[in-house]
Amino acid sequence: MLATKEIIKEVNDAINKDSVSIQGSSETPEIRLDRNEGVIKFSGRSMPEDAKSFYAPLKQWIDQYSQDPQQGTHVIFAFEYFNTASSKMIMELIEMLKKVQDNDPDLRLEWHYLEDDDDMLEAGEDYSDITGLDFEYFSYE
Repeated sequence: MLATKEIIKEVNDAINKDSVSIQGSSETPEIRLDRNEGVIKFSGRSMPEDAKSFYAPLKQWIDQYSQDPQQGTHVIFAFEYFNTASSKMIMELIEMLKKVQDNDPDLRLEWHYLEDDDDMLEAGEDYSDITGLDFEYFSYE
């Protein structure tokens, strides 16, 4: 497992790359961003010490991607847990996906949650309600 400082460096380097795969840690999510395949994925736990700084380059990457996305972009959120600061950043990421949808009407959004985790399901439903973006919901064990 990578140390948080190494992960933050990888996240900061993500801005200029077409394809990014960052291993998660106990504090940071696993991240996959692939411009050529049209895949954006966040999974695991999100409670970085400074969520705003951690997510800033990821927001930049999505902003750049939104200008010329692949058709049929596939976005997956599969969080086990996120803290309040991360929740705000996740909301901002989802808001930014509206720009992707403007240029990719086939945008597909998935929200995955542990089978018994009603709070995580509700978080996805809240994000959908607030942003007006439709999610597909998948539970797993």
